[in-house]
Amino acid sequence: MTTDTSLHTLANGVRVVLLHLPQLQTCSVSVFVRCGSGHERRSRNGIGHVIEHMAFKGTAVRDARQINLDAERLGAEVNAHTDKDHTAFHMRGLAAHAPRLLRMLADIVRHATFPEAEFERERSVLLHEYTEDEDDPMSTAFKLFDRAAWGLHPLAQPVIGTRANIERLRRADLVDHVAQHYTGANTVVAVAGPVAAGLLLREAEDAFGSMPTGLPNGLAAPPWLGGVRQRAMTGSSQTHLVLGFPVAPMQADDPTAAVAAALLGEGMSSPLMDQLREQRGLVYFAACSADLIDSAGQFIIEASTSPAQLDDCMDALGGLLADQASQVAADDLARAKNQIRVRRLRGLEKPGRRLEEAALDALVLGRLRQRADWLARMDAVDADAVRSLFSRMAASGAALALTGRVPRGSADRARDRLAAAGLLP
Repeated sequence: MTTDTSLHTLANGVRVVLLHLPQLQTCSVSVFVRCGSGHERRSRNGIGHVIEHMAFKGTAVRDARQINLDAERLGAEVNAHTDKDHTAFHMRGLAAHAPRLLRMLADIVRHATFPEAEFERERSVLLHEYTEDEDDPMSTAFKLFDRAAWGLHPLAQPVIGTRANIERLRRADLVDHVAQHYTGANTVVAVAGPVAAGLLLREAEDAFGSMPTGLPNGLAAPPWLGGVRQRAMTGSSQTHLVLGFPVAPMQADDPTAAVAAALLGEGMSSPLMDQLREQRGLVYFAACSADLIDSAGQFIIEASTSPAQLDDCMDALGGLLADQASQVAADDLARAKNQIRVRRLRGLEKPGRRLEEAALDALVLGRLRQRADWLARMDAVDADAVRSLFSRMAASGAALALTGRVPRGSADRARDRLAAAGLLP
């Protein structure tokens, strides 16, 4: 536990995270619920995202306009997001208003009524958002990638859900889902700023202490499948690809995947950008990341190229991955660690980012990680550990998604190239 961060647990299981940041004049207040698209039945896929929208449309004591006005008259910013393993609701305003912001968030999270008339209006908004997401070739590539990686496992479901579900869901479904998942065992209340711990703990107890305890939501680890999926999309002049492999989930608290991702693809001097863009002109942009969530992890490479250069791009990616499995340059390893350190420390200077990291620590790990400890373990990752990870990823088999303008036979040729590089079973 860091000296400026404390974790408290109420009798009903609600965790309260307080980040004391006396240098600030504003505060960030959030409620995180361990309930995302990975916890949804297929017939209800997308319901968490619908609830995120509808929670702000009315409570037992306030309508949608009053909810907005109460926040905006204080100058507060309001936001929310849904992910595969959690949903979160946020407010940011003046530090003196922290107790009021906490009470307003509690009203939204605990007492949303999901008014029928509001739901029918918002359903149209949700369908517009769904259409926009479907028209985005990179978003589509990520959804296909999840299916290639995890098949029919719930974690492969898109956060936004399906059009049929958005059209079919009813108010009673939202009420039932909240009653089942929005419980003390799955909730973290988090506040960052020049907070008075005693006052905020009392406010949290008053607002969330009567929440039913419930049972903690779990996510079974998905088996990794791998393979190639594609979807040609009109209106796109590029081919977009997402390529990835399995890595350890968040629970493992292992920094090796983060080091490997930074080594391969962070910055213009990284092998990914140097070889694909600077040396060969195959892409304008490419990125590499390690996405670690509850019960699963993905090592992800994303890029966009011209259809005529797709085969060359796949060959180059296969060669780069094989190179990292055989040899890791000392300069690249040092660069990657320094980039991670700076990026992580810069992120921790942002209250909202620190709040989310601490809240997910509490939800998934049941504890708060020490920043210095993680950085020390990251520094200890050596070249052998990185090479070993690249070798294990290759042995697991790649998952690849292609979208946009996809030339005929692209999936077969990509599959052949991955197999030739030893990246498919």
